[in-house]
Order: sequence, then C-alpha cells, then structure tokens
Amino acid sequence: MGWSDSFGQKTLLMPRGRSNLSNCLRRGERRQLQLFKSIRFELLKGGGPNITGGNNAGHTVVVDSVEYDFHLLPSGVLNKKALSFIGNGVVIHLPGLFEEAQKNLQKGKGLQGWEERLKISDRAHLVFNFHQAVDGIQEQQRQQQEGKNLGTTKKGIGPAYSSKAARNGLRVCDLVSDFKVFEDKFRMLAEHFLTMYPNLNLEVDSELAQLKGFAERLGPLVTDGVYFMHQALNGPSKKILVEGANAALLDIDFGTYPFVTSSNCTVGGVCTGLGVPPSYVGRVYGVVKAYTTRVGVGAFPTEQKNETGELLQTRGREFGVTTGRKRRCGWLDLVLVRYAHMVNGFTAIALTKLDILDTVSEIKVGVAYKLDGEPLPSFPANMDVLTRVSVDYETLPGWCCSTESARSFEELPLKAQIYIRFIENFLQVPVKWVGVGKSRESMVKLY
Repeated sequence: MGWSDSFGQKTLLMPRGRSNLSNCLRRGERRQLQLFKSIRFELLKGGGPNITGGNNAGHTVVVDSVEYDFHLLPSGVLNKKALSFIGNGVVIHLPGLFEEAQKNLQKGKGLQGWEERLKISDRAHLVFNFHQAVDGIQEQQRQQQEGKNLGTTKKGIGPAYSSKAARNGLRVCDLVSDFKVFEDKFRMLAEHFLTMYPNLNLEVDSELAQLKGFAERLGPLVTDGVYFMHQALNGPSKKILVEGANAALLDIDFGTYPFVTSSNCTVGGVCTGLGVPPSYVGRVYGVVKAYTTRVGVGAFPTEQKNETGELLQTRGREFGVTTGRKRRCGWLDLVLVRYAHMVNGFTAIALTKLDILDTVSEIKVGVAYKLDGEPLPSFPANMDVLTRVSVDYETLPGWCCSTESARSFEELPLKAQIYIRFIENFLQVPVKWVGVGKSRESMVKLY
C-alpha cells in the first residue's frame, strides 16, 4: 500500500461470485509474501495469477526454511496443489523468467515441476534486451538534463510498456506463432529504437536466436488468458488469489508520479491485467508494514534520516530484492495508507513486520499532513507539494519486548495490541493478520 514495498494488496477472485485481492501498500517486500503464503495455503485450491509489472519488483518467500526470490514467477508456483498464471498485464523478459526459475531450483525442492503448474497469457507483452538498454540510456539522460533520475531498476519495464502503448510491441502470441513474422516485427521494433537512440548497442541476430529457443520451451505454457480465467471462475468451485508486482503508491495513475512504475498496481489492474469482470473481485487485503519504507528516489514524508531509520533498516533487513539497494525507512504513514484504502477499498489489512518495532521505546505514526502550516485535506497529487509537507505524528509507547513467539492477538504485548487497534481505528479497516517473524507460523490471525 505504499511506495515500493511498504504496502501491497492481494485480491481473492471468487468463482461464480467474487474474488479476493491483496494490495501491497507501500514500496518491494519480503514478508508480504509470508502473508501471501499464509492465505494461499489456507484458501487457495485453484491458482494464483500475476497481473501487472515485470521483473523490476521482487519479493522473498520462505518455505521449509528455504528462501525463494520471485520477480516474474507467481509465488503460488511453490504450491504443488495450485495452478499459477501470468496475466496479460505483465511484461515478460524471457531470459529473466527462465534464469529466475533456474536459480530457485538450485535453492530447494519447492520449484520442482514448476512448468507443469504455470500458464502464461498469450496476450502478455515481451521485454527485450534493447528495452533494458534504452531504460539505462533514459536514466542517464534524466540525470544529465534534470540532475536527477527516477531510480528505475533498468529492467526495461517503462520502454516495454511504451511499446505496448505505441502499439508496436510484441506479445507472447507473436513469439509462439509464425517465427518468421515475429522476426520481421522484432527487427522493425529494434530499428525503431535505434532511430531514437543511435548509440544503442543492438545484437539482433543473437537475441533472435535466443528467443527462438525460448519459443519452443514456452509453447506448452501459453494459453488464451481470457478463456483460462473465465473457466477458472466459472468451473468447479475454487478460490483464486491475485498477486500484483508492485505497491499501490507505485501505480502509474494513483502513485507518487513520476516516481512510479509503468503499470496499474492497484485493484483496477486485476480486471485489465487478467481480463476478468469487476463483479468477480471480492475481498481486497491491504498488506502494510508496521513502519514505512521506500526504495529509490521520490518523496517520503515520514522518512527518518537518523538512528531510527538505521535501526528499522538493519532490523528489518531492508534491501530491495531486485537491486539490492538499501530501502529508506521511516514511521508508519497512515495518511498514505488511508489514501491507498480510498483507491483500493480494503476489506482487511495484514500488518507485517511488527516484530521489527520490538526494541523501539517510543513509536510515532504519521496522522496528518500540513503545507505551510495549513492542514491538507487529502494526499497531494503534486510531488513538489509532497516533498514540502510537514507531518503531524501521534506518539505511542513501545512494548520493548519480543513479539516473535506470539501466536494469537492475546499473546502480543498490551502496547503492541494498542498500536494495532490505533491503526484500525484511524483507517476504519480491521487488521486480520499480524506478522511477527519470517515463518508462516509467525503470521498471527486475529479473526
């Protein structure tokens, strides 16, 4: 529900009715997937689609003490009882996809047989190596022209979505059809970028040879995504958990523009990223860290550039999964979370990494923004304004003891319970899960 990893969302799609969604509210995260795993193994019998984004975002899932890092693969692929799906809203870098699978196969047994549990929409667009090269060039240009860049991961996500919007992009269905036709279109697209960026280093023939090999391997995984989802939603009863790649405040329309990603990672992305009717969207779960983080550049009103920020970064092991960059850390920003709730309509919240606050004696929570001393009635669209706001904080006492062994709400320290209830009362949204550690068992269910 936030910047790149502090909050997100998960949605559950309900066959012949509604589905459930979960939305990451802030900004790149490890333990939000701990919740994902908890929900998935508790509820999911059907599948877990990815809806938007690419391998720019990453998250870590811990299963049987093994850490798996995911970017393009849906985390549900670890569940051998579920069928996972990459939707049309995702942009796929095929070398990255297969490299990700191979690296995770080397970590443990969780990914064995993954190709038998994964389907990919034929309408998903492809990211090529020259998209990634262009991404890097554009960042250099921004730095030279404006003295700052967007802090992209240089994974080619923006240029790939630009190709999609310009209607000259190539999709999975193109790759697995007539390869000669695909080759001609690929060369035209490469030439298009070379015209705009004359210094672009293109290796067209070698990339085409690589893509031809991927096409053969990809073929059995490709399906008509719209028909696939229709059958899943209207066939034998099952629950479907939808996973987005990024967080609400990185949404191209509703995020902290221009410091955002290039896709819709709020609830609306479920319909456009999968091709399902909005009537099937049921419960929407907001995944919120107990503090706020952001990776890369951009406004961050509650950031703590002090010992508190360093403590949160160190205890929370706050590093981007994709880039390895340190995440910026600060107090929980409920103004931002409330805005994400306005956009997404959360049914309930999963509050993660509460245990990171175990050693903090005094905890602050951002509850209002002011500009030049005047209260702001809403979350500002203008980033110049957001960089200038001051934050009103509510100060709550810390509990200064470990929460890691808690397995029920009643087992949490009283002051931790007060912290959770304060969040609920402010947002008027119930907290359904609280994370107090990395394992699945550390996700405390409140109701």
